[in-house]
Amino acid sequence: MTISKQDILDAFQFRHACKEFDAERKIAGADFDFILEVARLSPSSFGLEPWQFLVVQNPDLREKLRAFTWGGQKQLPTASHVVLTLVRKSHFMRYDSAYLQHIMREVQQFPEDIISLRSGLIEKFQRSDFDLLGSERTLTDWATRQTYLPLANMMTAAALIGIDSCPIEGFERLEVERILAEDANVNLEHWSAAYMVAFGYRKNPPARPKTRQSRDAVVRWLD
Repeated sequence: MTISKQDILDAFQFRHACKEFDAERKIAGADFDFILEVARLSPSSFGLEPWQFLVVQNPDLREKLRAFTWGGQKQLPTASHVVLTLVRKSHFMRYDSAYLQHIMREVQQFPEDIISLRSGLIEKFQRSDFDLLGSERTLTDWATRQTYLPLANMMTAAALIGIDSCPIEGFERLEVERILAEDANVNLEHWSAAYMVAFGYRKNPPARPKTRQSRDAVVRWLD
């Protein structure tokens, strides 16, 4: 199965950060399941999947989050669906954590000799190659960067089937996490908020054409 290159480029031209959605139009269940499946199948470093996707449909919870989400004032009330992505905290992402052992044994189903080999490889990567063990923040930031892979994939998949989206980082993280702990039973010893992304159908066309730098400005060939 193939998709034409032009269809993919058209989807990227169609996609924009939708500031307000048509609140009367809802995404079909099968279409949103497709978007979530794209997120689930997204890649991560060493296949460690350091994420959880919260689909926030409760209007009261959205309104509580909106009070601390300056970048989503119009999106949260009008979006058909909102995903708030959580990232695992640093102690889960260390090379010697029980979570990594669980992933390699139960999910990836590697034999013990491969688990031992990969554990050593991940330790080298975290300790020396990328120097990730110096602080809790450094390791959490490494995990957070990976959550942006499913974000991009979700938005692209949505655009390919004519659904609009808007990524949202403009929020007060500590307040949002407090609400999640109080209202959604999120364990803040395990999780931190990475971003929100809203999906739906645009209320109005984009206010201005898409702008990007030229290819020569952003691509350098090393022949």
